[in-house]
This record gives sequence, C-alpha cells and structure tokens, in this order.
Amino acid sequence: MGRFEIILWDIDQTLLDFKKSQEYALQHSFMQFGRKIDDTVKAQYDAINHTYWKQYELGKVTKSELLTGRFATLFSQLGMKDIPVEEFQAFYQDALGSVYYFRDDAYQLCSKLKGKVRQYAVTNGVSSTQRKKLRLSGLDQLFDDIFVSEEMGVPKPQLSYFEKCFEQIEDFQKEKTLIVGDSLSSDMQGGNNAGIACCWYNPYKSENDTGLKIDYEIQNLWEVEEIIAWQNP
Repeated sequence: MGRFEIILWDIDQTLLDFKKSQEYALQHSFMQFGRKIDDTVKAQYDAINHTYWKQYELGKVTKSELLTGRFATLFSQLGMKDIPVEEFQAFYQDALGSVYYFRDDAYQLCSKLKGKVRQYAVTNGVSSTQRKKLRLSGLDQLFDDIFVSEEMGVPKPQLSYFEKCFEQIEDFQKEKTLIVGDSLSSDMQGGNNAGIACCWYNPYKSENDTGLKIDYEIQNLWEVEEIIAWQNP
C-alpha cells in the first residue's frame, strides 16, 4: 500500500458542486412563494450564508440559528415581510438535497479508489440534506462511513469532531490519513487541528493567507490518485 490508506472527503464544493445546487434550491423556493430572483439576490444570499457558516464553524451560532437566521437576514435586507422564514427554510432544504452535480467526475474517482483506500465523508451540512444527496448520487455506496457534524454534535474544524470520527474508524492511524477539501477554514483548519495530512482542493487557484499547513494543493480531484500512490497487487 501507499502512504495513505484513509481519505476523508469533504462533500460540498469538493465532490459535489454545492453552488449549483444552492442556485437551484433558491430559485425553486422563491418560486413556491411567487417570487423571482436575480443574480444580485443570489450573490446577496451567498454572502450571508457564508458568514453564518463561518460563525457556525467557530461555535458562535447553533445549526438552528444558522438555518433560519440566514433567511431572516436576507428577507430583512430585501424588505420581504410576508414570507415565513421557517416554511421557506423547509422548502429550501428539501430542494437542496434533491439535486446533485459532480465535480471532476468525482463518482468515477471514488469508485476507482474503492477497495484500494478507505473513504469517509466528513461534512458540516444538514444531516437530512447530505444523506439524501449522497444516496441519490450513489456516493453513499462508495464510502466506508459518513460523518455529518449535526449527528456528531460538533462541527468541523473543531478537534472534537475529528476525534469522534477517528473513534469510529477501525484501525485508525493518523499518519495514514488524508483529508481532501476546498475550505481552508473548515477542512484544512480541521486537518491541522487533528494532526493529519491536508490536501487543499483549490481549482480556482485562490490565495492561502491563513498560515495553515497545507501538505498538498490540487486543482483537479484526480490528482489525489498520485498523492495516495497505492501499489497495485
């Protein structure tokens, strides 16, 4: 075997294109309430949502506060007072889990790696949404297990999240483990906190000004093949 035998995969914006799913879910949900939105509103929501998720990663808001707060903030900024936040959130969350878009032919990659390395999903998303997407996409059949922060009781990048994951991985060895994800603040920070090797998926060639330790940087998910460098029997 090669150096790495365990891969921890981030889901949103790594294996699956979250931004495409988000755009669909937003349009679908606003249509349920007789509204149309443009790119300005989509960008406005994206910025609000991003801020709430950062606060969640830092433990400053709960998952419940995140889910409803982002829409309460958006509706307030748009002056929309007639849309019930919790009802809208329910529509949105269901729509978000009903579609999926692979990045870099991720299904084929994970399928090829199955049996050669152990693969696990590590995600901060809403449990019902993530499990639905993974089931519909077929990725759930390729993973050895799925670790959703909502079910673990603590989010990435906190060390306790990873410790709970490690406890559920048989014959776990840190030195044999690689986390792959797009988020510096969640995936790479989490990998640093947990003391495991970090592979930053950076297809847009963003700048890393965090000071975090990045062991590998890739622009295409298939570069992971070269990193794990298994030896065929």
